[in-house]
Amino acid sequence: MSDMQIRNFRPEEIALAIDWAAAEGWNPGFADAAGFAIPDPQGFFVGEIDGAPVATVSCVNYDDRFAFLGFYIVRESFRGSGHGLHIWNAAIAHAGGRVIGLDGVVAQQDNYKKSGFQLAYANIRYGGVVAAPAKPPAEIVALDEIPFAIIEADDATVFPAARSAFLRAWINASGHMGRALLRDGRLAAWGVIRPCRTGHKIGPLIANDRAAAEAVTQALLGSAQGDEIFLDVPAVNREAIALAESLGLKPVFETARMYTGPIPPLRIDRVFGVTSFELG
Repeated sequence: MSDMQIRNFRPEEIALAIDWAAAEGWNPGFADAAGFAIPDPQGFFVGEIDGAPVATVSCVNYDDRFAFLGFYIVRESFRGSGHGLHIWNAAIAHAGGRVIGLDGVVAQQDNYKKSGFQLAYANIRYGGVVAAPAKPPAEIVALDEIPFAIIEADDATVFPAARSAFLRAWINASGHMGRALLRDGRLAAWGVIRPCRTGHKIGPLIANDRAAAEAVTQALLGSAQGDEIFLDVPAVNREAIALAESLGLKPVFETARMYTGPIPPLRIDRVFGVTSFELG
C-alpha cells in the first residue's frame, strides 16, 4: 500500500505540475497554469510523502458528462512502488461516471486499457523552424474581433464538452495571439499561438479546409519571429498532416487519444491543431 498522501493542488500550485511536465519534455506554455486551473480547480492532484511532492495528475471535469486526464507524472525515484496507481485512482474517482479522455504515451496504452480506455486515434506532434511567412490574406482578422459566441459554437463541433471559460482565458492569456479567417463574412478558420519553454505552439487550429488552416497558420507565424514551431495533429486528419509537412515540420512524438466511453460526434477533419495534450 502506498504511503503517499493525496490532496488537491491549490490553483497557485499548478505551476509545479507544469514544471514537471517541462522536465518530461512535454514543453508547456508559459501561461498554461492560469488557464488550466479554470475549468475545474479541484481537478489537480498532488501526492506527497513526508510533505514532499512525488506524483501529480489532473482530471478536469468539463461538465457532468466529460472529463480529461493529464499530468500523470511520478518522480523517477518513486516509480514502481504503487504511487502512480494510487494517485491515478484518485483522478478516476474524481471523474465519477463521466467519460474520460486522455492523450497518453503510446507505450502505456495497455495500462490505460485496464482502466477502461480505448484508442480513438493518434495525435502527432510536428516541430521545426518555419520560413518567414508570406503576408496573410486580407480576410485575416484578430480573433478578438469575432464575437465569442461564434467561436464558442465552432469549438463545440470539435470538442466533447463546452469549455467557454477556459477558451476565453486561453485566447486572452498573456503572450497568446489569436487570428481568424473570414470567407464571405463567415468564420472559416481560427487559431491561437503561444510561447512555450521551447519555441511556440499553435493550438487550437480549427478550419473548414486545409487552405483556410494554412492562411491562419501563416498569420500566426508572424508572432513567432522565426522561432521553432510545434503543431499537434490528429493522425486521422490527412489534410492536417499534409499542412504540417508542407511547412517543413517533422514528427517529434505521438500520443494515443483514448476515451473510456462514447463521446458526441466530432468534426476531427476540422482539427488541424489540438489545443493541448494535458486538457484536450
